Amino acid sequence: MATRAERTVVPRAASLAGRAGGWRIVAGKELADSVTSARFVVLMIILGLAAAVPVYFASSDIRSAASQASGVPAVFLALFTVGHSPLPSFYSLIGFLAPLLGIAFGFDAVNGERSQGTLPRLLAQPIYRDDVINGKFVAGLTVIGTIVVAMTSLVAGIGLLRLGIVPAWGEVERLIVWLVLTIIYIGLWLAFATLCSVVFQRAATSAMVALGVWLTLTLFGSLFASLIAGALAPLPASPTIAQSVSNAQVTQLFSSLSPSSLYQQATLVILDPGVTALGVSGTAQLVQLAQQAPTLLSLEQSLLVAWPQVVVLVGLMVASFAASYVGFLRQEVRA
Repeated sequence: MATRAERTVVPRAASLAGRAGGWRIVAGKELADSVTSARFVVLMIILGLAAAVPVYFASSDIRSAASQASGVPAVFLALFTVGHSPLPSFYSLIGFLAPLLGIAFGFDAVNGERSQGTLPRLLAQPIYRDDVINGKFVAGLTVIGTIVVAMTSLVAGIGLLRLGIVPAWGEVERLIVWLVLTIIYIGLWLAFATLCSVVFQRAATSAMVALGVWLTLTLFGSLFASLIAGALAPLPASPTIAQSVSNAQVTQLFSSLSPSSLYQQATLVILDPGVTALGVSGTAQLVQLAQQAPTLLSLEQSLLVAWPQVVVLVGLMVASFAASYVGFLRQEVRA
């Protein structure tokens, strides 16, 4: 028969064990709600169509170009980097539309609970406060990863049917690395949207702010970079080479503030082994599909070229989540 001390210690240990895994409970509940929501279905349909249509038409161009070239490397990966005019390439669409995933699953992460009055009841459970935001962020990343893997599988399936080419193991490795990069990129916007949900009381306000920042950086980032470069390193009517290079370097520096530009640069380097460097203006030195590349990089070498962009994206994601984490822990929650 258990003693009084044993009867006291066992429930306490069970309570501590439950609190230690509280973020898993929150993540499981959020994941179930997200997967069964209309938001998930609508985003899957929109992004699926946005991925399938340009890849379907681009596969015809890739197939005709590949039939005229012998030994062309990474033909299968060209599905992700080659577009069909006037449609953009798959990676360009992902760079533009994928942030919607992060914003959609993060803009009401905290203020949605607060507006429904469920946040005080949630924090009254035997879980730590940081378990709530950690669980919500993990659930969002899981949903994002599921959608990205589904889109990539759809594109790969179209490539197998239209091209009749089975990807080599090296191409599969590059796709896996690209999937991780894409999840990090969307996770950055998820963390930023979560920060907006912590800072602003209304979900509509946090959604507008997140969408505004996304559109500003994506659509007008290069324009702002050019304007700043024109002010800091102006170009005269007949610029010298040094002046042109200085202007291009300033433009590249401020263009790197846009996550979309960083993601697209890193994507080109990872998915195309023929990209050996990034130019002064941040554009890749591309090799045409129908030409034999004089230099092909291994995956490790491509990662070295894209490493600065990847590090900046990871740093921005961590900084955004850390700000939302600290802000949420310092907020007062009233019943």
